[in-house]
Amino acid sequence: MFIDEVRIRVKAGDGGNGCMAFRREKFVPRGGPSGGDGGRGGDIVLAASQHHNTLLHFRFNPEHKAARGAHGEGSNRRGRDGKGLTLPVPVGTVVYDEETGEQLFDFTGKDQTFTVARGGRGGRGNARFASSTHQAPTEHEPGFPGQELHLRLELKLLADIGLLGFPNAGKSTLISVLSAARPKIADYPFTTLEPNLGVVQLPGDDYRTVVMADIPGIIEGAHEGHGLGIQFLRHVERTRLLLHLVDVSEFSGRDPVQDFEIILAELASFSAELAERPMLVVATKLDTAPDPERLAGLKEAAAARGYETVEISAVTGAGLTELKKAIASRLFPDEGSPERE
Repeated sequence: MFIDEVRIRVKAGDGGNGCMAFRREKFVPRGGPSGGDGGRGGDIVLAASQHHNTLLHFRFNPEHKAARGAHGEGSNRRGRDGKGLTLPVPVGTVVYDEETGEQLFDFTGKDQTFTVARGGRGGRGNARFASSTHQAPTEHEPGFPGQELHLRLELKLLADIGLLGFPNAGKSTLISVLSAARPKIADYPFTTLEPNLGVVQLPGDDYRTVVMADIPGIIEGAHEGHGLGIQFLRHVERTRLLLHLVDVSEFSGRDPVQDFEIILAELASFSAELAERPMLVVATKLDTAPDPERLAGLKEAAAARGYETVEISAVTGAGLTELKKAIASRLFPDEGSPERE
């Protein structure tokens, strides 16, 4: 099960109480105060993990609490610190404060850690209050409470390329042909129910690879919750290039230009920044002998918005090499993409 958003509660450990005690030892009159300090409460730390690719492990375990510090003891013995708690999260997780909406941290690397809640300080024992004028203090402090937060964790996949388009536009077929990913492919809408990632090798002698993300199809009114909505668009927010797949076959029963405009409108309703991301328009299913006017209309509409159109057939392989070259030229414009002999 792919879970990309959860809400959890974290509670760092409270500090231990300070102790009130007086030294009682034979032949030592007026031993004085000897109450030790309480231990510090445990912290709660979030750590990026390459062994997790979903937030499913938080779905049925939303409460996380670190251990409190031990209380201080006599003979100036300090209480031990509470054991901290480390929670693994997938790389690409964004942490928000649920109450304020503030973004607290963004996990973009595999070795990152973030202390999200700090344990409370231990209370001082009465020995800490002794002075030359106050030699038998009875004051001592309770431990301080640890931080408590309600968090919203949101997973955004890390990929170089994001695939967009209507259901059955050929996104899953394309990623299955270009990479080793094996998403479900069928001839009915919304076959893809969760994002898929695939590694694509680009042409050239340096064996350069990029990561491609396939997300469920978008339909008109997705920003209002129609179909599967636009919540999956978060998974292409980090991409550097968008591939907008449009079915130009006559059997789709749809207008390619209208589909193209609808997806752009839904994209803009989700994020103005994402709508400005570099994009290639990909005319798919050329193997079905499309009407030249349908293809020409799409190319004209894309050119009017400043987008290049690449024509492909994922089934026959036509145009895939040209598509890879176009991807390489946009992702690595300064390095070029030399062809393999």
